[in-house]
Parts: sequence; structure tokens; C-alpha cells
Amino acid sequence: QVQLVESGGGLVQPGGSLRLSCAASGSFFNVNTMVWYRQAPGNELELVARIINGGSTNYADSVKGRFTISRANAKNTVYLQMNRLKTEDTTVYYCQLITGGINNWGKGTLVTVSS
Repeated sequence: QVQLVESGGGLVQPGGSLRLSCAASGSFFNVNTMVWYRQAPGNELELVARIINGGSTNYADSVKGRFTISRANAKNTVYLQMNRLKTEDTTVYYCQLITGGINNWGKGTLVTVSS
């Protein structure tokens, strides 16, 4: 069973930065994909950023140039560095680990961008 624990959320002013972390534990394949999603109330789940083992990354257009996803394989951890945050980035961010054809989810961490 895989467990994912997100951390790093909080309150930040517009233009500020936060770094989210997602630590994975349990049994899973070394070859996997890790993804950050977000979902604001009343909105659909949005893929924010994705990274595969080889380091290839994808980003939502809304965060390109501001967010950076990275991973530390030795720590089974994925990060999301969020810079130049905007009020519209306010929502809960979820981590997903795709391994062995199974999607595993964390419980989320709240990011609030407000002055």
C-alpha cells in the first residue's frame, strides 16, 4: 500500500513563493510518475505539473514559468516550487503517484494566496 503525505501549504501574499513537498512511502515500483493536481471549489480537477522518472516534465499553461516540479528519487519525494503566486492559485493541491497502473493520492495541502 502506498501512502502520500503533502506538506508546505500555507498563507502567502501575492507575488510570494511556497514549496510543496509530497513524500511517498510503502510499496511501489521505482518506475513511476508523480503529479501535482489542484481543485478549487466548484471547479474540475486541474493537472498542475507532472514528472516522470527520467525527469521529463509537463505543466499547465496557467503555471508555466512560475512553478517548477522536481523529484528526489532517493527520498521518494516530489516537490512543487511555486513562485510569483497569484490569488487564483488559491486552492487545495494534491499529489498523485502513478505506479503499476494504479493511481495513488494524498489528502492535499491548502495554499492560500491573499494580501
